[in-house]
Amino acid sequence: MHRVGAAVSCSRPDMSVPPDIARWRREQRAALIARRVAVPAAERQAWSKRITRQLLEGFPALEGAVVGCCWPYQGEFDARHVARHLRDRGARIVLPVVVAKGAPMEFREWWPGAPMGRGVLDLPFPEGTAVLQPQALLIPPVGFDDAGYRLGYGGGYFDRTLAALAAAGARPLKIGVGFEIGRLPTVYPQPHDIPMDAMVTEAGLQRFAR
Repeated sequence: MHRVGAAVSCSRPDMSVPPDIARWRREQRAALIARRVAVPAAERQAWSKRITRQLLEGFPALEGAVVGCCWPYQGEFDARHVARHLRDRGARIVLPVVVAKGAPMEFREWWPGAPMGRGVLDLPFPEGTAVLQPQALLIPPVGFDDAGYRLGYGGGYFDRTLAALAAAGARPLKIGVGFEIGRLPTVYPQPHDIPMDAMVTEAGLQRFAR
């Protein structure tokens, strides 16, 4: 693991590319999710606490910022703990909402007790709260590599949204948050894949030099 706070190269490993990358990604995605949900809940909670500590210590600028988080899904990092700490320090928390198929997501403010609905993947989302532009995003990957590229769930929601934000001149800090069991030598990034600025796991923090 790289030293906390150290910037690492984003060069990609020299590996032979699978003949069918889409199939390879589907297989990796299924295997990684199965591996993650098989971890006892208490162990995942301990990992999430370590990640929360890394985030609070490594990114003090999140305090007072508009920070996008994701509701935990299929054994992901539970961002609700760091959300509570950040809200206590003046941050505003937003959750992503799928508003239309193939369209960028929007981010609506969330707080404990906010009115909620159910959306894509049956995930909760805020209903009728303020739409805000995030200054930082905590993005959970299914898998990730040492170049800062992530393997998502295959819907392309975050890549579309990040591309749309960049086109509008907004470039939020992109922090991947996940467990070491999701680390891969490479995810074979494609032209549409947008790398993270940093990756935080229970083992430490990586920042990527672009």
